[in-house]
Amino acid sequence: MRLSITSWSFPALTLKEVAGVASTLGIGAIDVGLFYRSALSRDAILSDSLAAAGALGGLGVDIANYYHLFGEGLAGRNLALPGTIDANARDLEKVLTFADAAGIATVFVLPGVVNAGQTREEAARVSAESLRVLAEVARGFRATLAIEPHVHSFAESPDVVRRLVDETGVQLVLDYAHFVCLGYRQAEIDPLATFAAHVHLRQARMGALQAKYAQGTINFPALFRTLREAGYGGALAIEPVHQDYMNTLFDDVMTEAVALRDCFLAYEEGW
Repeated sequence: MRLSITSWSFPALTLKEVAGVASTLGIGAIDVGLFYRSALSRDAILSDSLAAAGALGGLGVDIANYYHLFGEGLAGRNLALPGTIDANARDLEKVLTFADAAGIATVFVLPGVVNAGQTREEAARVSAESLRVLAEVARGFRATLAIEPHVHSFAESPDVVRRLVDETGVQLVLDYAHFVCLGYRQAEIDPLATFAAHVHLRQARMGALQAKYAQGTINFPALFRTLREAGYGGALAIEPVHQDYMNTLFDDVMTEAVALRDCFLAYEEGW
């Protein structure tokens, strides 16, 4: 396992500056996405995937993961929205072409929300249909396609996520915080580690998607051991954020990132 850090953790920094922060912290990789000052251009990726990949050269760090949205926000062209499969599949081919050219190991999208007129079960069914089509697109590429179960999606419980994995074979970007804040115990989330393609790290507690390292309930050494025993060998992306979503505006991102880094390094030294 190795560390990465998410570019959207630092909304005021350029991508080059995020890479510099990562290097300063001794972290050799970053995650990239479509947010804030470090945002990649979705239009550029879709119009000329190879040129967009070439523009990422010279950062001095690896890119561990790309977070893609097919539309605007959580709901835009989400996987549970009927009628989006064909357009999303066309876009995914270009996204994965970009990822392969840039040497990005994993690409993740969101599983979808409960759209107007849907039940949670109907959203899950449409998302599963989408994922089966997208999985076929992904077969021709090196980059691994994954989804991140998250608060406000239809996939808010470990049981729902496990059913989606069983039905589609999809791999996960696993962030314990999204489940912990909804009241699930760490032991209830642990079985999903087997299906992780990428991992996000931030502290949380019931009712709070993000908490200060010393004030949350996630047992990170136990989490690292669970991942290792599951055979996980990918990136652990440090992801404390400063944004409006779920009231995550009030933590010192740098201090929290260093605490998570130090926890992992101490675990590795003891291992």
